[in-house]
Amino acid sequence: MRFKIVSIRILICVVLVCLIIVIILGSYLFRPERITSVANTDTTQNQEQTHPGLPLRLKIPKINLETKIEYVGLTANGEMATPEDIADVGWYQLGTRPGEEGSAVIAGHYGWEDGKASSFDELFTLDPGDKLYVEDDTGVITTFIVRENKRFNPEDSAVTVFTSNDGGAHLNLITCEGDWNRNAKSYSKRLVVFTDKE
Repeated sequence: MRFKIVSIRILICVVLVCLIIVIILGSYLFRPERITSVANTDTTQNQEQTHPGLPLRLKIPKINLETKIEYVGLTANGEMATPEDIADVGWYQLGTRPGEEGSAVIAGHYGWEDGKASSFDELFTLDPGDKLYVEDDTGVITTFIVRENKRFNPEDSAVTVFTSNDGGAHLNLITCEGDWNRNAKSYSKRLVVFTDKE
């Protein structure tokens, strides 16, 4: 009989200890400040994904290109400006950042100048499925996959190049192509490589 009483007392003590542990753990896991902290962490991660940093470098392994990204705006006649150095590329800074929802645009020169090749001389060789990478000022590298290539005349509308409404993040690369017009000091075609964020 004494053994049974001792056993019951031990069992009661074990149950009480377990209940105390559960209460302590529950009060820690469900503290308001901890829940807020987790929520804030999730929000910060989402903000990082939605608002990437400023682009610094573009890398396209297939054409052996790794170059600096300049920031460009509009020329006096309302056209997208081009990078100062023909070996660099220019991101249209009045639009979307690479990796953000919408269509970011990067332009590069085509052709040779003073014996120096331009950044996008081989852009026409990119095929659907090829990958390219943009590194931003926070060290994050965003991957884009080529979807398609299109040719445009200089007077064609560029709406589909600079805008999108499908909810995705796109990066469109622009360069010249075709015949050189000495009078206009321009090429006859524009090549656009449309890419999507991986």
